[in-house]
Amino acid sequence: MATTRTKSSDTDTSRARARTRKSADSERSAFFGGQTGALVGAAVAGAAVGFAANMGRKMLMQSPTFVSGSWDEALKAEHAATLALFDQLEKTTDDQTTLRAGLVMKIKWALSKHAIQEENVIYPALREANEAHDADELNGEHGSVKTYLYELENMNKGTPEFLARVRDFRQLLEGHIKMEEEETFPRLKAQMSDEQNRKLTLAMNKEGVKLA
Repeated sequence: MATTRTKSSDTDTSRARARTRKSADSERSAFFGGQTGALVGAAVAGAAVGFAANMGRKMLMQSPTFVSGSWDEALKAEHAATLALFDQLEKTTDDQTTLRAGLVMKIKWALSKHAIQEENVIYPALREANEAHDADELNGEHGSVKTYLYELENMNKGTPEFLARVRDFRQLLEGHIKMEEEETFPRLKAQMSDEQNRKLTLAMNKEGVKLA
């Protein structure tokens, strides 16, 4: 009889220990599972916020082009903004090397975004409109623009030679801009319908947002 009670007591004790272990495992699982879920949720939320912030920044950077209207007016606005940066650069003195470097970077960014829009959208449209000669000439000048940018980035910014090179660069740009604004772009726009011009504007802005 005593043996039976002892076995029963041992069984009850084992069951109690098993229940305790199961409860502890469940709590541990719930704790770590909840922690993991919270971490994953925070990571997803952080990624979403980061993506939204990046897109917001891109839209903000492209907004001056958006509000300018049609593709040709938008490109004119970008031309004017870039030349305004040149105005600032040409007013600097040889001891303002940091300011000069910063303005060169701004000009590089502005022209890089501008070139992507033209090379990926506007110049192909020119070729489709049998204006391949102008498209090729303008695209070739973009190569010269990149060369000037490279030179200005790497040359000594505290010498008179720097501003002389800036002025040479500006002269090239002004000729390029004049051809686009007074000849090539008006001809292209006149050949297209309102709907075609609208689609070209949308496509150009899409390219601009990529680099913004």
